[in-house]
Amino acid sequence: MKLALTLSAISMAAGAVLLGSGGAMAAEPTLSEKDFEEAKVMYFQRCAGCHGVLRKGATGKSLEPKNTIKLGQKRLEKIISLGTEGGMNNFDDIFDKRQIALLATYVQMDVPPPAEMSLAEMKKRWKIFVKPEDYPSKPQHNLNWENFFMVILRDAGKVGIIDGDTKKIVTKVDTGYAIHVMKESSDGRFWYAIGRDGLLSKIDLFMNPPRVVASTQIASDARDVAVSHYGKWKDKYVIGGGYWPPHFAILDAKTMEPLKVVSTRGVNVDGEYVNEARVAAIYNTPNAPTWIVAVKELGQLWQVDYSDLDNLRIEQINSHKFLHDGFFDPTQRYFQIAANASNRIEIMDSETRKFVASIETGNKPHPGPGANWVDPKCGPVAGTTHLGEGKITVWGNDPKGHPDNAWKICYKTATDGAGLFIRTHPNSPYVFADQTKHPDPDVQQSIKVISKKTGKVVKTIRVTELDKALAVHFEFNKSGSEVWVSVWVRGGKKNWSKGHIVVYDSNTLEKITVIENLETPTGKFNVYNRVNHKT
Repeated sequence: MKLALTLSAISMAAGAVLLGSGGAMAAEPTLSEKDFEEAKVMYFQRCAGCHGVLRKGATGKSLEPKNTIKLGQKRLEKIISLGTEGGMNNFDDIFDKRQIALLATYVQMDVPPPAEMSLAEMKKRWKIFVKPEDYPSKPQHNLNWENFFMVILRDAGKVGIIDGDTKKIVTKVDTGYAIHVMKESSDGRFWYAIGRDGLLSKIDLFMNPPRVVASTQIASDARDVAVSHYGKWKDKYVIGGGYWPPHFAILDAKTMEPLKVVSTRGVNVDGEYVNEARVAAIYNTPNAPTWIVAVKELGQLWQVDYSDLDNLRIEQINSHKFLHDGFFDPTQRYFQIAANASNRIEIMDSETRKFVASIETGNKPHPGPGANWVDPKCGPVAGTTHLGEGKITVWGNDPKGHPDNAWKICYKTATDGAGLFIRTHPNSPYVFADQTKHPDPDVQQSIKVISKKTGKVVKTIRVTELDKALAVHFEFNKSGSEVWVSVWVRGGKKNWSKGHIVVYDSNTLEKITVIENLETPTGKFNVYNRVNHKT
């Protein structure tokens, strides 16, 4: 890697062949030290999730210099600015032209990998803000905390807590940057949030106002977390998974002290060693003292038995690359997860700890937290949106009651554009799907409402008409009478406060209210539903 002293002629820094005598190669792409650091941060925040820290690709294509130099500076700038039809967002409303040029040059350069993180280093970053013995024994407020919504305020590095009864913001707590997901304790009182920066925070809803009581950084890039919910180990351990370093860490769920770290580097389903084998998702298994750890690049689901940390038992279940988000069927036995770059939904049995089936669904399935419901023809079913095309794919997931339809596609429903999330509730007649990944504002700001009875789109709702905004993610209130949709306003910090949530009646589809002053809201988690409803 070479660092230039100025940014001059960035567009000339791409390694294209010069049209001169002898066909000499141009100079290597270069950036000043300051610009290099700026580009590195941009890449981490916006690109590494799909393309990898080492840029070898997964959900997104490989961005190694051997590939990017062939595209050249101008082509790369165009892709970053406008996005692609394959599911990559445009970034011209987030980065200015100078930043886009920096990023285009950066991905053509060899970049050293980030540092590792040991258990000792995690313990140095462990902080207790309130000792467990000082936790209140009952709620210190009179609010219906079971109907709280935990809302990710992505770019602000916060979690907003909203009262589902009054629709008022209870508080906003500081957490890690770009929280990806949150998981609950068995009773829903404590929530564990993990940021893109690997900071794992524990939030107590009984406090007035709710606050972070402890935190530990377990990685420099991370995505998911889960809590032990089984038997005598209930709420004893919490696990966080790293994108980089590729490992998972097990912590004391009360104090957040790091206890154990396990590398996920290894040999994938094709027999190849993978250095960047990232933990894409982690899920508690309700019927055993285990977690399911999805190791993205390996194409493996690791069932990790936490009943004896000193003699950790891990069973590696082969499926397909590249694993991402997943969810259980209503019985909580079968785990359904997207191998999105393989265009499949994978099924494993968490009781026998074996692979069950693979369903080809479409271009890059992405169910998020997923959706289960009952179809009049196929019986119990589940569904997914897709990152690469506008389509909902629905499959049967009841091998006991409807064996002929189990793990087979029931139907497919076309939408207007690629999406990220699908969601429903037992008390709603509809399934809701977003179209966030489509570049057309009219499409990405609209959601599709699909009838459970017919499998057809019954309504398209334009959630917002704000400039540089998109509609994303769904969550229902405690009773299921309302569905909440996030409006994520892009375009930098000056637009953050324009973000809001639109609340609809989940039966009549009429707008109820708008909750404003939310910085880049994305995922939302209703306490009662996440503890009780497995939809």
